[in-house]
Amino acid sequence: MFRFKIFLMLLVLGPAAIGQQATPVSIAQPENPETISRHIYGHFAEHLGRCIYEGFYVGEGSPIPNTDGIRSDIVAALRELSIPNLRWPGGCFADTYHWKDGIGPKEERPTIVNTWWGGVTEDNSFGTHDFLNLCELLDTDPYITGNVGSGTVQELADWVQYTNFDGKSPMSDLRRQNGRDEPWKVKYWGIGNEAWGCGGNMRPEYYADEYRKYATFLSNSGIEGGVYKIASGASDDDYNWTEVLMKNVPARLLQGVALHHYSVIDWNAKSSSVDFTEEQYFQTMERSWRMQELIEKHVAIMDKYDPEGRVDLVVDEWGGWYDVIDGTNPGFLYQQNTMRDAMIAGLVLNIFNNNARRVKMANLAQTVNVLQAVILTEGEKMLLTPTYHVMHMYKVHQDAALLPVTLDSPEYEVAGEKLPALSVSASRDPAGKVHISLVNIDAGQSHPVSIDLKGVSSGNLTGKILQSGNLQDHNTFDNPDKVRPSDFSDFRVRNGMLTMELPPFSVVVLSED
Repeated sequence: MFRFKIFLMLLVLGPAAIGQQATPVSIAQPENPETISRHIYGHFAEHLGRCIYEGFYVGEGSPIPNTDGIRSDIVAALRELSIPNLRWPGGCFADTYHWKDGIGPKEERPTIVNTWWGGVTEDNSFGTHDFLNLCELLDTDPYITGNVGSGTVQELADWVQYTNFDGKSPMSDLRRQNGRDEPWKVKYWGIGNEAWGCGGNMRPEYYADEYRKYATFLSNSGIEGGVYKIASGASDDDYNWTEVLMKNVPARLLQGVALHHYSVIDWNAKSSSVDFTEEQYFQTMERSWRMQELIEKHVAIMDKYDPEGRVDLVVDEWGGWYDVIDGTNPGFLYQQNTMRDAMIAGLVLNIFNNNARRVKMANLAQTVNVLQAVILTEGEKMLLTPTYHVMHMYKVHQDAALLPVTLDSPEYEVAGEKLPALSVSASRDPAGKVHISLVNIDAGQSHPVSIDLKGVSSGNLTGKILQSGNLQDHNTFDNPDKVRPSDFSDFRVRNGMLTMELPPFSVVVLSED
């Protein structure tokens, strides 16, 4: 009988009772906490594959329910996600896009060839009015990337005037002629995209001078606090690019510096989005964890030239990148979204939260049908991906006060390589409620944790968890709810200490009632 009681106790207590020590997590409460900007949870919509056409935009004559051609179900899903901003029209496409091709009567608009993505004909039926009206439907801030690679300063200055100026001018008169009286007041503007690559293959010194010129002629008229100008920033660990920009561009012309980093294993051997091994999963997690190192080192350079912290880091392209689904156009970048992508999302968003001092905006690539999409469509069908569900769970952190966390994570080991298995971030929202997000990337091992809540939280918490039976699990149009969050109550709070066990490859968010 005595042995049977011990056996029952081990079943209840789990691995922690048989020698696996719980990882202690401490949560600090600084006097002047950083705010986790809601703009960290931004999205990206490029004229690429089926993101715009057959994604957001189905046309006014479509039998799919829409508002002026914009799919109603996508609008509803993204409003539920509380997306704070949407970046458009690219991406590489931005530096070949001439905005005046996309205004006026649709039947009169010229066509172009999308040389970057699939070599398809772009008919310009989705243009400035469509995008900005979409943002109004979504109640989100537009973030427009201007054409520096093949455009002119005057072209971009005219676009800013067209969208923002309330008085009489050539561009505001043109806007009214095209049916829009009130300006949209677009605050966020990118000055080129990937100027080191598809945006012109520029040297950083050359781009810095180009940026200064463009930024000088962007009018602040009609925008409270002025236009927020974002420089085309570095790819991954090109620290020299950030150094040159910060050294050569005065802060009065620069509000944000971009950074692009994808969780791609190898640009020449990316892996399938569904049929991948644990070793390939591990490599993807290593690339995702690398975001922390990249932010630290780019921020160190920014601190050197801008110790007051006036310039923000804007990670306006991030996410998983794999081989396209067989049988699809290679230039359309259509891939599935599995529990691996949920792990990327939870881990990287925790990194952004914990670096809220400088990281003020980010954009997951991309929103619909492209790369690490939150939504996939097939005709009239639509599904929400595991990444969508993580971002929905994490939306409680938007504009909340960062509560710094400290932990010494156990290791996740594959083929002799090791990574931290656990990632945690915490915040207190404007209503005073505490939220804690936890990720266990370990594919085979659960990990117990203990969190000291004394002085931090009442301990009256509810939880949500995203987990599944296999790393490769994903939602399909035949089974759109295979991976979805569920209630999580497998934790205990006693004397101000919370104890719980994080299952393998899972995301948990605990929220104060």
